[in-house]
Amino acid sequence: MTAPTDTPTPPTPPDHVVGDQGAVFALLEDPTTHGITDKVVRIDTHGAAVFLAGPFAYKVKRAVFFPFMDFSTLEKRRAACEAEVAISGAGAPGLYLGVVPIVRTANGLALDGAGEVVEFAVKMRRFDTGLTLDRVAERGGFTPGLAKALAAAVVASHQAAPVRRDFDTAGRLGAYLRDNIAEFAAQPELFPSAEGAALAALSEAALARITGLVKVRSAAGFVRRCHGDLHLRNIVLLDGRPVLFDAIEFNDDIATCDVLYDLAFLLMDLWQRSLHAEANAVFNRYLWASADDQIEGLAALPFFLSLRAGIRAKVEAAGLRHLDGETRAQARARIGAEFAAALAFLDPARATPPAHGAELPAPRSGQAALWAVGGLSGSGKSTFATRVAHLCGTAPGAVILRSDVERKRLFGVGETEKLPPEAYAPTVTERVYARLRALARRVLATGCSVIVDAVHAKPQERAAIEQVAADAGIDFHGWWLEAPDAELIRRVEARTDDASDADAAVVRRQLAYDLGEIRWQRSPGLSTAPLAARPSDRHP
Repeated sequence: MTAPTDTPTPPTPPDHVVGDQGAVFALLEDPTTHGITDKVVRIDTHGAAVFLAGPFAYKVKRAVFFPFMDFSTLEKRRAACEAEVAISGAGAPGLYLGVVPIVRTANGLALDGAGEVVEFAVKMRRFDTGLTLDRVAERGGFTPGLAKALAAAVVASHQAAPVRRDFDTAGRLGAYLRDNIAEFAAQPELFPSAEGAALAALSEAALARITGLVKVRSAAGFVRRCHGDLHLRNIVLLDGRPVLFDAIEFNDDIATCDVLYDLAFLLMDLWQRSLHAEANAVFNRYLWASADDQIEGLAALPFFLSLRAGIRAKVEAAGLRHLDGETRAQARARIGAEFAAALAFLDPARATPPAHGAELPAPRSGQAALWAVGGLSGSGKSTFATRVAHLCGTAPGAVILRSDVERKRLFGVGETEKLPPEAYAPTVTERVYARLRALARRVLATGCSVIVDAVHAKPQERAAIEQVAADAGIDFHGWWLEAPDAELIRRVEARTDDASDADAAVVRRQLAYDLGEIRWQRSPGLSTAPLAARPSDRHP
């Protein structure tokens, strides 16, 4: 094997392609290359071509040059292949098998072996492409359990990611934004000029508002060498658990970002697919598993979501030349929707109004509000909060503050770990409610809406949460959920894998409470209809 040589980066043509890899692609697309008879499946993106052959997959970096990604020389493609194996392989053991050369021999091109190296490919264990989360979502398989597992996987990835406190996050975000603006302006047939100008103005103003915040978060350790390309197609179910793969390997600066900017790609992808409840579930699960000081970062989330949507629109536009027919038409439609979403994340008035159930007051677009849901154990508070959170406020919906979760966090135990009776003493409960109110104030200060989910059995508890909204000068909506006594008991006895420790004895004690006057909207049986039975809630 001879060592590859590097050459200067050539001028960038309009289609960004700087080399002819047709012979290499033909080799890898030929079943005889792999000693198989089945057809090789080819998958193309703007930056790579992937060939699924028998039990393996081979990924070749495209000979392209973008301002954000340079694969213009053989040496750069080799380095990118090796980096992918090292970076993505660390989080997906057994999936990445190494880097193999494509060589020129006396008999023509060959996969691996001796000869002049003309290309490199990442070799991977092939998996069922139907198990990537974009496919899982398309067939309606994005369950609450998957949302919980996915959020945990993202949290673990961020916790393991190296901290980069000296990184100029604001400068990097500004560079992305300027590149987006230039690309949009250069393609008015895809990105209408008036909307492009509006997006540019909104984005520049939003970035100016959060520049100080991202600097503070960088100093606090929230800027890390992250996955960088965290969308559904880059997550796969292996042995039933979500595994992140295909991280950004070609540019450490692009992969280095605020962890909420990394998460924003995933949330944006779900939201764009009209999986709004699912996006909200991942969002809240991520927050529940994170430190409280993540909260202030929520002020940057609209900009992060918008920038991610804009970048996806720009990148998909660059790949249009590789598509034709119906596939091309579908891609153009997606690009238009992504561009529109980039605007709507910063200007919610442009978003399609959500569909409400009769029990949900219509949120005022672009304005934070505080919702509280109360009721005895088993009345369906958490089910109801989860069902409506994505309808409250702006994308990705309201932050849910749940007393059961916060009590467990207060004691430093896992969400489903049972607490001893003394953890439910009146003085502890007062601390939990005080914590809920304090967290609600912090979330509301970022511009996000909040749902506070707690029993709220005492009039003073209900008054106190109402006062939080009054102090913030925002709308308050309160619901009181009810169900027959026997149904309350049945529900708590049927619970599994839940943060609540309430049992039948707890319900019987609560039934003897003097609840006082309840001025909140009393709603019997609201939470009994499962989310799946309410399709209008899935497509706001």
